[in-house]
Amino acid sequence: MHDLLKERLAGYAPRQLALDYPEAGILVPITDDIRNPEMVFTLRSANLNTHRGQVAFPGGKRDVTDPSLVATALRETHEEIGLPPDQVRVVAPLSQVMSRYGILVTPYVGVIPGDHPLSANPHEIESIFRVPLEFFLEDRRERTDALDFLNHTFYVPCYRWERYEIWGLSAVVLVDFLNAVYDVGIDLLEPPAPKTSRTGG
Repeated sequence: MHDLLKERLAGYAPRQLALDYPEAGILVPITDDIRNPEMVFTLRSANLNTHRGQVAFPGGKRDVTDPSLVATALRETHEEIGLPPDQVRVVAPLSQVMSRYGILVTPYVGVIPGDHPLSANPHEIESIFRVPLEFFLEDRRERTDALDFLNHTFYVPCYRWERYEIWGLSAVVLVDFLNAVYDVGIDLLEPPAPKTSRTGG
C-alpha cells in the first residue's frame, strides 16, 4: 500500500498557503491492506475546547520542541490513539487547509499496520473508527455543505459512516486525498450535479 500511494502522490503538488498563522500537523492514516484499505478517524471528546464532538484525523498544534510538522503529526497521533511513530510509514503531505479557529493545518498521508492495536486517549478522544476507502470512492455522501471561507464558497461533501458524520475540515482533507490518489474529480468550488432518478412507466 505504501508503494502504491507513493507512486500516485509522486506527481502531486500540494497547495501551500502563504499565511502566518499557528500551525498544526495531522496524520491521514491508511491501513496497509492492499485489497481493502481503510482510513482511520477519531471522534474528539465532547470536553475539548475546540472541535468538540467532531470527527477528525489524529493530530494537533505544533509544539516549539517539534522539529517539523510531520513530527507534530506523529507525536499527536501517538498521544491520541496510541500509535507509535515507528509504526507509521509517512508517504507525502497533502494540501494545507485553514481551520475556522485560525490554525494552518498540514496533513500527511501515512500507512499503518491494519492489525496494530489502537487505544483512544480518554482526555482527547471519545472513539476511533475505520472506513473502507471503497465507501468514499463511491461518493456516497449524505449531503453537500456550502461553506464560506476566504471570499469563496466551498461545496464540501458530508459522509455518514454508522453513527459518525465526516464533514468540514476533515472532509476537505479527505477529498484532497481522493482527488490526488484516485483522481475522483470532486470539485469543491462547484456544487455537485443533481442525481437523476429513473422512474418506471
